[in-house]
Amino acid sequence: MEQARRDLGADFYAAADLSFVIAGILGITAGLKIYKRIQDGNKDITPEISAWFYAALFMLLSGLFLKALFGI
Repeated sequence: MEQARRDLGADFYAAADLSFVIAGILGITAGLKIYKRIQDGNKDITPEISAWFYAALFMLLSGLFLKALFGI
């Protein structure tokens, strides 16, 4: 049982780290897309900013949830 817990913990540790990487990529992509919309003269960018922010926040929290769930 302990061996299965260690193996499962190792897999989810990698998944939790992957969620942090994905959140970082989302942040960079969001910054570039929002910058482009500002440069194009679009004044209503608030919905897009909040959508990208909550997407990155979800990825960060899912990684923390996995770490807390499996005690790693």
